[in-house]
Amino acid sequence: MAGLLEGDGQAIGLLFRRYARLIRVVSLRILRDEAEADDLVQELFLFIHNQAAIYDGSRSTVRSWIVQMTYRRAISRRRYLATRGHYKSTELENCLGGLGSVSPPLYDASIEALFGKEGLKKVMKELTTEQRETLRLYFYEGYTLAEISRELGQSIGNVRHHYYRGLEKLRKQVPESKLPSR
Repeated sequence: MAGLLEGDGQAIGLLFRRYARLIRVVSLRILRDEAEADDLVQELFLFIHNQAAIYDGSRSTVRSWIVQMTYRRAISRRRYLATRGHYKSTELENCLGGLGSVSPPLYDASIEALFGKEGLKKVMKELTTEQRETLRLYFYEGYTLAEISRELGQSIGNVRHHYYRGLEKLRKQVPESKLPSR
């Protein structure tokens, strides 16, 4: 960051090589759209280049500052896109049994690979309404558990309960051979 402030032309390239992948992963998880995630990476590095002076090294590391900026911009972008109907798809909505908005085809394909279309409907029916809604808001809409708590008018503890119990039910439905290794 010091090099960037001094006008070193190599500094932004070094930051890009070091943090672009991290920014893209965080962006993709929140935005659920590869093109939007790629755009956010470019937008964020342009912001870093133009606004490097606002970084305060005494408050955080460069990495944590960049991740924080990524989260803020990605969540803001997600809300912007959601209000404009970017995440709506009736074809996939019907397939998922009324879950609402959906994630990009890559994520959908992996779910179908695990359960199949009919299997996915069966698994979703085994979740309680609260679990299904909590998981939908978390994974498909990009809400945090605190935001889901406010949205549903429930305590954060209650939302966590629905979230973890729903995940556990889903995990039990996936054959161990298909679970990703850690």
